[in-house]
Amino acid sequence: MPAIATQLTDIKGIGPKLAEQLQALNIYNLADWFFHLPFRYEDRSRLTPIGAAQPMRPAVVQGEVKGASVVFGKRRSLLVKLQDHSGTISLRFYHFSAAQKKQFSTGNLIRCYGEPRRGASGLELYHPEYQLLEDGHDQQLEAQLTPVYPATDGISQQRLRILHEESLALLRQHKVALNDLLPADWLQQWQLPTLEQALVFLHQPPADTQLALLENGQHPAQKRLILEELLAHQLSLHRLRAQVQSHQAPTLAEKPALQQQLLQQLPFTPTGAQSRVVEEIAADLARPFPMLRLVQGDVGSGKTLVAALAACQALAAGYQVALMAPTEILAEQHLHNLSAWFEPMDIQCGWLAGKVKGKARQNTLQQLADGGIRLAIGTHALFQDDVAFHNLGLVIIDEQHRFGVHQRLSLREKGRQQGLSPHQLIMTATPIPRTLAMSAYADLDTSVIDELPPGRSPITTVAISDQRRDEVIQRVQSACQEGRQAYWVCTLIEESEALQCQAAENTATDLREALPQLRIGLVHGRMKAAEKAAIMAAFKAHEIDLLVATTVIEVGVDVPNSSLMIIENPERLGLAQLHQLRGRVGRGAAKSHCVLLYKAPLSLTSKQRLQVMRDSQDGFYIAEQDLQIRGPGELLGTRQTGLQMLRIADLQRDGDLLPQVRTMAEQIWQNHPEAVEPLIRRWLGDAERFATV
Repeated sequence: MPAIATQLTDIKGIGPKLAEQLQALNIYNLADWFFHLPFRYEDRSRLTPIGAAQPMRPAVVQGEVKGASVVFGKRRSLLVKLQDHSGTISLRFYHFSAAQKKQFSTGNLIRCYGEPRRGASGLELYHPEYQLLEDGHDQQLEAQLTPVYPATDGISQQRLRILHEESLALLRQHKVALNDLLPADWLQQWQLPTLEQALVFLHQPPADTQLALLENGQHPAQKRLILEELLAHQLSLHRLRAQVQSHQAPTLAEKPALQQQLLQQLPFTPTGAQSRVVEEIAADLARPFPMLRLVQGDVGSGKTLVAALAACQALAAGYQVALMAPTEILAEQHLHNLSAWFEPMDIQCGWLAGKVKGKARQNTLQQLADGGIRLAIGTHALFQDDVAFHNLGLVIIDEQHRFGVHQRLSLREKGRQQGLSPHQLIMTATPIPRTLAMSAYADLDTSVIDELPPGRSPITTVAISDQRRDEVIQRVQSACQEGRQAYWVCTLIEESEALQCQAAENTATDLREALPQLRIGLVHGRMKAAEKAAIMAAFKAHEIDLLVATTVIEVGVDVPNSSLMIIENPERLGLAQLHQLRGRVGRGAAKSHCVLLYKAPLSLTSKQRLQVMRDSQDGFYIAEQDLQIRGPGELLGTRQTGLQMLRIADLQRDGDLLPQVRTMAEQIWQNHPEAVEPLIRRWLGDAERFATV
């Protein structure tokens, strides 16, 4: 073996075949191996008398075999009777070999570990780990807590433990290339162990270690690694920000005339929060490097106006602006609003989506390339290969969490001309909990529109079992007869869009039969864009009383006269999505209601989530609760890679460390730049795991 181990196969017992198997556990190199930590521990350091064993409490017991026999009940099993001075317990094996059966000869001394359960013969241990104590000689109990590792087919816990013992011996002998990348004075300041001490401890904790500390991630050895992992993610975003800001961007000086022209058209004035955010954006746009700003605003807070005022600054400087939205319905809503504002000011708006074909598409592409279209609005079609801009100065991305990293990169690349990159404004109506904002979006400057425009009415939310569906239908009829409008949203647990649309069609048919006097429309994701747009326009013009829809109406639909929303099967949606849907009502002066029509019985988690919806209309509070209930992976969406790949840290549990981690990242970046790349490589590998671009 070489003096210094540099690869997995340098560990005794790991050959090429096993190294390949370990890839199923995301173990590709030595660092991955050492950071493949136990997810729980078992205390096998003390012997429990059989008579003192209690149901559901794992224990080590030891006794003499009094008999073993194959019994035939519902399933064939091997039943072994074990006895010590205090009592008798049964071991039951449903999968066993002849060699195993032979080990349980009467009189043999057996030590085993398992969780006793009540069975047909009293307390039983099902498939316990066991060892035969040869010649009746007692053997020493474990000196440490026993680690339990994430495992995969073909690699047993016992084998993982033996291999880790081999590798830890190399670590103690300093025969492993694993550097401590945190400054020594930090370890002293925060009373943290070295990397070697932390890893040795977590793989082999002494028997007297408090299990509760380990279970809650509170032990200093865990904190040492948690801080380092969060630091690596923070540094990856620092690096991304530095890469983006190493490019030059057009300097867009403030020219307020166009903004004033836009504001004069409006029947309202911006809120204080909107004005503050516009000023923050204006300062960014005037700098010679790309703006990277995230604007968060709860449902109905007026993000579209903020985006329009930002666009004015780029347009006034002679540059093009592109606004990209994740769905055609949302993109069409933006097109409708922005065209109404900008075309009277002689600024041509263009539309590009997947459904734009043939001559219409070619005409749009030509006008984008020659600068005739100054404000482009569309879906992901904006970054397809054949799209070229004349001089793109600002990219606005709405509901950015729905786009993948490469999609956002593509649009930025399109604007890179003559050495200049466009500015980026990213908007979301999905409030981001503080812990996620400090980690997933650490490369972005953040603005929050924390004030709703005047005139918005509060929404009363109630949860009703679908057994009272007829009452809810009557409620819809009453609201519509009073001149109001309503939404009926259909959700399905299946991912299939076809099934969701079918459910909406069936619901619309049923409601038309139950409410023949109402004008009922239907909109879903499989309709053609023109058809969807026509139905939404008819609903807005009050030519439709009740709109039956799938969750395509989650964002971008603004009909102030709609004051009632029914959401079927709300237990199948996340809180953030429910909050978005609910935000489609309450946009006018009339009192608004949201009915969560759930299917009984509800699970405990579903009850918790619906209670949160009843209790609060604060999007940030709801997002925090969503994070606690569902975790960061689901909340960010599968495209937001990185945070759901955390190995040791947990954003819910360790969120209080993030301010410290941000300070650490700044210090490492400035004072220890040589440690940045090794830290990122150790924890993130070479994968592109950036939450934002």
